[in-house]
Amino acid sequence: MTDATTPTSGPTPAQVEPEPVPNLPVRPPVPPMLAKPVKAMPKQDGTLIYEPKWDGFRCIVFRDGDEVYLGSRNERPFTRYFPELVEAVRAELPDRVVVDGEIVLPRGSQLDFEALQQRIHPATSRVRMLSEQTPASFVAFDLLALGSESLMETPFAERRERLEGIFGAAGRSIRLTPVTRDDGQAAEWFETFEGAGLDGIIVKPGDQPYVPDKRAMFKVKHERTADVVIAGYREHKTGPIVGSLLLGLYGDDGRLHHVGVAASFPMARRAELVEELRPYLADLGEHPWGHWAEQAAGTVGRPTPSPATGGQRVPGAVSRWNAKKDLSFIPLRPELVIEVAYDQMEGDRFRHTAQWRRWRPDRTPRSCTYEQLERPVSYDLDDILAR
Repeated sequence: MTDATTPTSGPTPAQVEPEPVPNLPVRPPVPPMLAKPVKAMPKQDGTLIYEPKWDGFRCIVFRDGDEVYLGSRNERPFTRYFPELVEAVRAELPDRVVVDGEIVLPRGSQLDFEALQQRIHPATSRVRMLSEQTPASFVAFDLLALGSESLMETPFAERRERLEGIFGAAGRSIRLTPVTRDDGQAAEWFETFEGAGLDGIIVKPGDQPYVPDKRAMFKVKHERTADVVIAGYREHKTGPIVGSLLLGLYGDDGRLHHVGVAASFPMARRAELVEELRPYLADLGEHPWGHWAEQAAGTVGRPTPSPATGGQRVPGAVSRWNAKKDLSFIPLRPELVIEVAYDQMEGDRFRHTAQWRRWRPDRTPRSCTYEQLERPVSYDLDDILAR
């Protein structure tokens, strides 16, 4: 389950036919039950059930015969974007069922969240092409209804047993997440499964009903630190104060690559940062990312440039989730270094917003390279799902 932003924009109602709403005991839209972050793995108290935290799009699947509806976390359906999953649900799940889980995109032995993001596209022809080139899978971890019976009030331990019961003849596209009641085993999973693209552990009280839109579970995620270069900032939506700092790391090619942002500051601190950064204002033409607009325009519809592909990762011109959002930035001379906390990498950039920790006046910008980043132990995705 990911906290990544699901699409906030997309095809207008005029572009997409209204989707059928299955006639089930639990009907869409249902906002999924959520998890609150905790620093340490909760100890087993006799009720807890531990499972891997999947890195994809949270989705609740509703099936009523041939009618299939893929609900998203923000209640905007995924159905049109994943036609291969619609067919897989018809082939691999019971006739009338509601299942909570995660849409993921396996690439070899790992998950590829960046490729999964590319699946959200307004053009039907491209959706069809991507469904064949980069097919997604669905990992199930909860059962909300079966047949004419709602299981929303049923304790999770029982829901899990019922969920296992429908996977006797499941295929390769609809998979069941492993679970354990051993907190020691969960701690081992936390350390080893990250190499397959998973980003933590979800902890669920076994005696709990399904509570939509409530943080009634727990999540334990990785947190690491890195020293990064501040190369610019974007203004806050309320005015000329800092909205987010643009962060960079130097690659083996000697170029500064955009790796993410730090954005969680009190309003007063945002105003202070404007003054602290003012002496470092730079001309875009002389900035390492001065060609960002040209490069962004030339890569529309193509994979994002990165150190791994021989290109330079720079801030994009348009958000793929909101085409009206201006992502231009105020350039700064790349002379300031800060320490940030991050949970995991997505390819060559931070998967989520990084958290400011402190200034690092003792570090030179050129010393801020990818080499400092911790790489998780590699682990095969199929081995995890086979448990």
